[in-house]
Amino acid sequence: MGMDLEYVPAPLKPRLHRRMAQEIGRRIRGTYRYDTAVWRTAIAGLWIVCFLAFSTAVLGIPTGLGKPTDIALAAGAGTVLLAISGNILAVLLALTGLRIPRLFAGCVLSDFGAILLILYYADFEIEAAVVIAVVLALLGALGGLAIGLLRSKRITLGLLLTVAVTFSPLALASGVQELPISESVDINDTEVVPLTASDPGKPGNLAYQTFTYASGTDLHRAEYGKDTSLISSTADASAYIKDWSKLRTLFWGFDYKALPLNGRVWMPEGEGPYPVVLMVHGNHMMEDYSDGGYAYLGELLASRGFIAISLDENFLNYSAWSGIPDNDFKVRTWILLKHLEQLADFSDDPGSPFYQKIDFTKTALLGHSRGGQAVAMAADATRWFKDDPVMAAVNRFNITSVIALAPTDKTIDDQQARLKDINYLTLQGARDGDVHDFYGDRQYIRTSYSQGSSAFKSSLYIADANHSQFNSDWGGYDQTLPAGLFLNRAQIIDADKQRQIAKVYVSAFLETTLHEKEEYQSLFRDYRSGLKWLPDTAYYNRFQSGGYRPVATFDDDRNKNTVELGTAEASGVSWSEELAKDRESKSKATYGVVLERTASKNEEAYYNIKLNDSVRTETALLGADGLTFSMANLNGDISEEMDVPLPPKVEVELTDHNDTSARLTLDEVMDILPLPQTQFTLFPWLEERINDGKYGDLSEAVFQTYEMPFEQFQEEEPELDPDNLTEITFYLDEEGDRIMLDDIGFYDLGIRNTF
Repeated sequence: MGMDLEYVPAPLKPRLHRRMAQEIGRRIRGTYRYDTAVWRTAIAGLWIVCFLAFSTAVLGIPTGLGKPTDIALAAGAGTVLLAISGNILAVLLALTGLRIPRLFAGCVLSDFGAILLILYYADFEIEAAVVIAVVLALLGALGGLAIGLLRSKRITLGLLLTVAVTFSPLALASGVQELPISESVDINDTEVVPLTASDPGKPGNLAYQTFTYASGTDLHRAEYGKDTSLISSTADASAYIKDWSKLRTLFWGFDYKALPLNGRVWMPEGEGPYPVVLMVHGNHMMEDYSDGGYAYLGELLASRGFIAISLDENFLNYSAWSGIPDNDFKVRTWILLKHLEQLADFSDDPGSPFYQKIDFTKTALLGHSRGGQAVAMAADATRWFKDDPVMAAVNRFNITSVIALAPTDKTIDDQQARLKDINYLTLQGARDGDVHDFYGDRQYIRTSYSQGSSAFKSSLYIADANHSQFNSDWGGYDQTLPAGLFLNRAQIIDADKQRQIAKVYVSAFLETTLHEKEEYQSLFRDYRSGLKWLPDTAYYNRFQSGGYRPVATFDDDRNKNTVELGTAEASGVSWSEELAKDRESKSKATYGVVLERTASKNEEAYYNIKLNDSVRTETALLGADGLTFSMANLNGDISEEMDVPLPPKVEVELTDHNDTSARLTLDEVMDILPLPQTQFTLFPWLEERINDGKYGDLSEAVFQTYEMPFEQFQEEEPELDPDNLTEITFYLDEEGDRIMLDDIGFYDLGIRNTF
């Protein structure tokens, strides 16, 4: 009999995807199983690092709501980021099955990622950002773990870890590689007569008043809003600005068609009229106002009889939130001109405190950073604004003097300012981490004088000065945070001392060029005459006036055997006419002759100029008081051997038509100082990995002007006839000596300021 068999299927196994889902669910539910109390407490260290990173970033890109608000926002943002990303990463780590404290590890990775992004967008190259982010995230992790261990009563291990974390930054700091400092040089000032005039950096005897003029509608500063003393007009910059962010309008309450003319005024009490000095800041964070940072100069100048005004151009500065307006270099200059126009109107108004107080024949412009370029452009305004109606009012002012503190020098509309018969002074710090090249030297080179002009130009290069400290509100860092934290500030001069240098030079310059006080002029010919007023650091200065008679400027052609007023030859040296270059090996737009000794030990090495007969019969020697030239010390590069090279030993010889010669060692007149060498960042490795490697070389061609009186040569050889010189010879006495010469000629002390 047949049997029917019934088929009963085997139970189906869960489908693969269901098993996977179950496994994923199980792992997610166990995300925090390894995060014990110790590890959860350790997250506090990571939160602290995250908070500090966000605070640093926000302080570098302020919102304009104030630092307390910015820090509160940073705390909130850091907390939210750590909570969200830390938990997300913890879940992802749980999915891998790794048996680690996943929330803690997720927070470590979150810290690393946040710091990496902050540094990357702060112009750190990716490898530098990675290294720094790893170090900081690990410090946060170890510090947090120390807190966790101490809280769980594991005192010994917690203390050991605390000590390790505490001393880790010190260990890192010990790795900071400082360039060697040259031994203190006893500056040879025995041949220099110290100035007997009063210290120009100290207040004068005049009382003064302080007030503001403004649109009266400023949203953020009462002194330019409801508390302003004098209402000014607005300026329509639509002819120059096309790109203006709506966020910028929202912040300020105006756009480029109604830019305010705001100024802080320090005015002497009395009838006047007084010379006027306009001061303009550079590019800083828009929300961190800059115009109040020159009060130290305004107060000093007003007490000495100048109307000093600090202009507000903060609305043209950069913002992380709204960028920067286009054409800002040109607009900065134009706004300065509009202030002159406004002051002319105020001066004509009997109801204005400026009424009949301004001496239109004596006007000076002072600028810092981009403002330093703007003031030079304003003094040559017709190059850019000849058809602008503002020029009608500007022409009432006789701009006699321009001062640039660490200026920029960009080409604008394919042109650059060229000053003629205008007094020019520029100051630059060798440790300037912002405008790190001596751009003021270029404007110095482009400033010229008619023969016999009483005007002059002078530059001062300050070994230990930086950029920001010329403005008392900019702090000590030349880069915005966080990049500024990695700049090396160890050898930077104190802020008060740096501003003391500015006070001495700015005041003395204006006293000389606007108040016609000749007693201060020797300070600009030779800084040593004013050393009693100046902080202890190394200085390098150049000087030239209408009393300069050129013999060799090396800019006429590339034939090294000829100079403007003669022929040249050399023996025992390699010699060539080369461009003077900055730290980035970019041209300073001037040529000089580079000399390097190649002769054997007992041979002479020299560079000789034979003067044309016309030198005596024309103007070069008539009435001259001495030989002048600019020289850059190019001895050695301490980046290679990490040792400060000795300065070159240079001798100078004059020969007359009777073949009578007199030779002087240059250091009998002035010491040849070592070239300033600056490492801007904490670590040499970081130097090329921040700000697109902009810092370049450790130094650049920095010139010092030497003036060698004929009288001093005649003390060596009384028979020398300075009126009939035929040769100028420079000797290099030591092996490897290397120098660059420029602007060789004669000077006349008979030129006096007649203004």
